[in-house]
Amino acid sequence: MPDRAAGALTLIIGGARSGKSAHAERLVSACPAPWSYIATAQAYDEEMRERIALHRSRRRAGWTTIEAPLDLAGAIEALPDGQPVLIDCLTLWLTNHMLAEHDVEAECRRLADVLSRPRGPWFVVSNEVGQGIVPENALARRFRDAAGRLNQDVAAVADTVLLMVAGLPLRVK
Repeated sequence: MPDRAAGALTLIIGGARSGKSAHAERLVSACPAPWSYIATAQAYDEEMRERIALHRSRRRAGWTTIEAPLDLAGAIEALPDGQPVLIDCLTLWLTNHMLAEHDVEAECRRLADVLSRPRGPWFVVSNEVGQGIVPENALARRFRDAAGRLNQDVAAVADTVLLMVAGLPLRVK
């Protein structure tokens, strides 16, 4: 693994309920506190409120939560040098931009550029969405394609890529 004291980017990717977030939390917690958690989720319904509450309940003292459903690059840039951070997750962030009808390609380029210059131990969670069936509607296919490109771009600049399968991390890069 790269030296976490210096800038290093780790991408943790996997399917739904594969253990991505919990594993990322353990990795960040192994770094000296304080830790930042950049959340991209928005609580539009009761199920999402429950998921957010579950994530919050796992984090002990020492965590600061930053909500960045849209300006993720700006939130990352505002972090102090050396700050361990968990960004959870890229696919929810992408969904937010798609639903807002923003320029997704430009936003993804901006984010990949910021992530290519980690100033501390940075851990990014994303969903692997390309291993399933081809979605039946155009919006879902656009999302799958955009998420696939974003994941590839972030993996290219990451020092480490972990694929989560059934709660187990597999080192890909």
